[in-house]
Amino acid sequence: MNPAVRANSVYSGVYGALRTLLHLTAAVQFTYGIYYDYSYVEFPTTEPEMRMHHPFGGKFKYLTFLDAIIQALYYIVSLVNDFVGTNELAPKRPPAIRQFKDWLMATLAFPVALNVGVTFWSLYAIDRELVFPKALDPVFPSWLNHILHTNIVVFIVLELFTSYRAYPKRSKGLTGLTVFMGAYLVWIHIVKHYSGVWVYPVLEVLQLPQRIVFFVTVIGFTLALYLVGEFLNNTVWAKEVKLAKRKSN
Repeated sequence: MNPAVRANSVYSGVYGALRTLLHLTAAVQFTYGIYYDYSYVEFPTTEPEMRMHHPFGGKFKYLTFLDAIIQALYYIVSLVNDFVGTNELAPKRPPAIRQFKDWLMATLAFPVALNVGVTFWSLYAIDRELVFPKALDPVFPSWLNHILHTNIVVFIVLELFTSYRAYPKRSKGLTGLTVFMGAYLVWIHIVKHYSGVWVYPVLEVLQLPQRIVFFVTVIGFTLALYLVGEFLNNTVWAKEVKLAKRKSN
């Protein structure tokens, strides 16, 4: 075998193994985080803490928890794709698992992860009581906080640089993300209607006009993150993007 070919084969094998290890680590981490949060984290049931964390909707009313599910699903799908799909840069006929993986990363996993991470830590820096009151410290361990609010960003950025994905048409990707975020905003209003409590304490201190601006800003910010992900993907994987475009023509 040509030494150059052999070296490239070894490199591909090691690189592929490390990528699979990344997917396995992330899948186990986020799945366990979901399990622990759902099974063992119980918010205080005394006033005023219970008013801030009303039981209606459970953990599923928090974008952080929903995002953790998205991340776990994405890395499980990525792990399956590593074994039964393909990580070829520009396959002529990508299997369904690869198509779903690429769509999930572009449309939800990347923009929602950055939304949760950036928004949470920005508000935390301003006033932690707006997003993560000190009353939660005894029941919500710091390692879980970092899995759900820090590692989601770290791993999705690593994924961006280690796995190429074909972005969907921008109109389809933005539509899917808008539907998800719009549905979530409807959901938190349903929670407010039946519980009398806003999901996030920050909403309690905002007047109606301010809340409208806040919601519009959050959706606009999330859509902008989609474009950031697309730009970074096209920059990091510029050669692969050009190759994919030539094959599709």
